[in-house]
Amino acid sequence: MLGFWLKALTAPTLDLTLATHRGLVTRIVERPGAVLDDAALAALVDQLRAVASRTLAQGDLTYGVFSGERERLAQSIVTLITERETGKPVAFNALVQMRIPLNGEPQSVTHLGLVMVDPEVRGQGLSWVLYGLTVLVLFVRGGLRPRWISNVTQVPGVVGMVCQTFSDVYPSPDPGSRQSFAHLTLARQIMRDHRHVFGVGPEAGFDEARSVITDAYTGGSDDLKKSFDAATQHREPRYNEYCRRELDYERGDDLLQIGRMDLPAARRYLLGQVPRASLPGIAGASVFLLLRRLLLPLAHWLDDGRRLGSLRPRDAKAKP
Repeated sequence: MLGFWLKALTAPTLDLTLATHRGLVTRIVERPGAVLDDAALAALVDQLRAVASRTLAQGDLTYGVFSGERERLAQSIVTLITERETGKPVAFNALVQMRIPLNGEPQSVTHLGLVMVDPEVRGQGLSWVLYGLTVLVLFVRGGLRPRWISNVTQVPGVVGMVCQTFSDVYPSPDPGSRQSFAHLTLARQIMRDHRHVFGVGPEAGFDEARSVITDAYTGGSDDLKKSFDAATQHREPRYNEYCRRELDYERGDDLLQIGRMDLPAARRYLLGQVPRASLPGIAGASVFLLLRRLLLPLAHWLDDGRRLGSLRPRDAKAKP
């Protein structure tokens, strides 16, 4: 048992399994394209495609995690929800980590990615896992340092969820929302260098002032295009009206939202979205990740069998 915890604490990437709902299991796998063998990676991609096949009425997705390419999957973090008894996949979120310079320093921007839920389990309260849990885990593992997030969508329900979950979100109909220089800088670089992350082709336009991608469904995400009436609405009308006003659904527009996960956002998420029955498990995982961050440098320092900077392993020092 001690060996298990030491291995978990020193693991370079996340592979966590949590019981978040009755009868369901949530697995968070970081960089599966870099850490899983061929069989395990193929099985994971098959699970994602199975959910997509039951979610999409027709068509197929060809970008991101669906490509099965190791390089793409090595940049992803997959959150997969399965039935405990059967192992049947019912929902997933595929996040992508992007490295983008801001104010002369590289920033890790987490793109919220594609979310799909099997129609048979919709309405069972899975959204808090799919839209916030993994970002919270990354936030805790990063020592509670604020981290930027991005989101591309035309669905009013998702727009509102992002606005209410994260801090300093733009664009948003919420009072006080404004586009800072950081928002604009990140949006420009995302549209310049990372369109492939969300399946937007080079011919799509970008209205910088409104942060709206025009004619967005041409780069692999074609089958995700929806009419306004078909898109999931938010319970608060202002988000629905905002999307109706800002987006041309016939052309196929998307909002590119930029925001942050920080302590206020984490508090809102934990108290406002996580069910009370799930709070102990999330708290336990958070404490574990904080311990991992504290103990990992110590474990590296005490390991005299590996090189650490200018310090050589003990065996190497003993050689003439």
